[in-house]
Amino acid sequence: MPFPTKRLLTAVVCLGSAVALTLPSSAAPAPDLQKATPGIACDKGSLPEKTQGRAPLSDVASGRYAKGYTCNAQQISHFGATGGYRVERYVDKAGHECAFYDSTTLFPLFAFQQGTDGTGTYVMDMSDPAHPVHTDTLRTPAMQSPHESLRLNQKRGLLVADMATPATDPAFVDVYDVTKDCRHPVLQSSSPMGVLGHEGGFSPDGNTFWVASLYAHTLAAVDLTNPVLPKLIYFSYAYQPHGVSISNDGNTLYMAEAAFGSGASDFSGLTVLDVSQVQKRVLNPTVPIISRLTWGTVSTPQNATPFTRHGRKYLMEIDEFGSKANIGAARIIDIQNIHKPFVVSNIRLAVNAAKVQGGDIEKDPGNSIQFHGYQGHYCSLPSRVDPTVLACSFIMSGLRVFDIANPAKPVEIAYFNKPHLATNPVEQQDMLGAFAMSAPAYDEKTGDIWYTDADSGFYVVRLTGAARRTHFASRTVLPGN
Repeated sequence: MPFPTKRLLTAVVCLGSAVALTLPSSAAPAPDLQKATPGIACDKGSLPEKTQGRAPLSDVASGRYAKGYTCNAQQISHFGATGGYRVERYVDKAGHECAFYDSTTLFPLFAFQQGTDGTGTYVMDMSDPAHPVHTDTLRTPAMQSPHESLRLNQKRGLLVADMATPATDPAFVDVYDVTKDCRHPVLQSSSPMGVLGHEGGFSPDGNTFWVASLYAHTLAAVDLTNPVLPKLIYFSYAYQPHGVSISNDGNTLYMAEAAFGSGASDFSGLTVLDVSQVQKRVLNPTVPIISRLTWGTVSTPQNATPFTRHGRKYLMEIDEFGSKANIGAARIIDIQNIHKPFVVSNIRLAVNAAKVQGGDIEKDPGNSIQFHGYQGHYCSLPSRVDPTVLACSFIMSGLRVFDIANPAKPVEIAYFNKPHLATNPVEQQDMLGAFAMSAPAYDEKTGDIWYTDADSGFYVVRLTGAARRTHFASRTVLPGN
């Protein structure tokens, strides 16, 4: 999540090789730029929306708002009163099943919301999904304020974050081992190796953690081969990096780049980098640009994660915030030819259409606040190999689940939108409505999806009917982010 602030750095010493910049490609024509993603019928236990994605003010007066909005999804459990930007799942060597999530969107500003449970990254015992148990809280510098950087590497069982804020922070990189007992992670190191923080990404082999700082224009790679002694092995000041994801072989970096200026080097969209020399630990590595892509409705690119369907290569990308035609929404990008990526489909809700914005929609609870509206924020995949579902947090529209078996024709199959209600007269407009900001996690065993709402906590949501059947067709563990 970016923050409306001036760039905080004007110069940073370059610790790696200079990266040659290329001009971005022209905006690629994207299909159905304003068309809402179609949905399927909701089952009998659902509480459907009248307009896809909307929780209108009129429902507050009638009492309908308090019931929430569901389609082919039901709440299994709930914990806490706050949440942040990511939920991760892990099963350790002893068979303990755990969830990890950052507990606030902005530390320490919103710490007052967290009550007796306090601040930090929460550890949950998920052996009974109907009764999550809070077993630990990680309070080292990065785990107190990870912003969007919290990541778990499944292969090595490392939970990592860089210290960050919406603008930037000195990026202490905190590394925990969760392999022996995930209910109580063991600190391996906490060091300022990330330079400056905001977002993060793991190479799937678990040996490299990438730190991206959007406003400071910094991109750093930290070697975690020995998690007790992290080393900075690459640094660049050449981009405006938001979210980063790494290919399965570790050689390609997919960057959601977001520019807030009008200079010749300012670019918003997808930037693909060759990081093979970093992966091979070449001294003073060269990192050339492979390709760039933007699209006509670009707002603030958030994250782009690779996956395959029947052997063909794609990226799942989501933008955040924005307005009108450029409101944050998701898309699927074909990268079979990595030198010529193109958008194959858009994923957006009826409430995201430019024609329905403005007017009475701005009176809906929470929607008058710049960073709390009907916009996209984060998505995640259950697998990088033949996923059939995609779960996303669309801020005031809650958790949304899409069938992506045909990447060119996504379909919404479920949603769970739990608006936050005012509990006392001092609560402000930006504390009303859903505030779903997190990348969800998936429980393969139960078919549940775990996510957090910034103003109401951690949820376990179980898909039902046709949505559940679609979910269970996607079973391969996501190797890294």
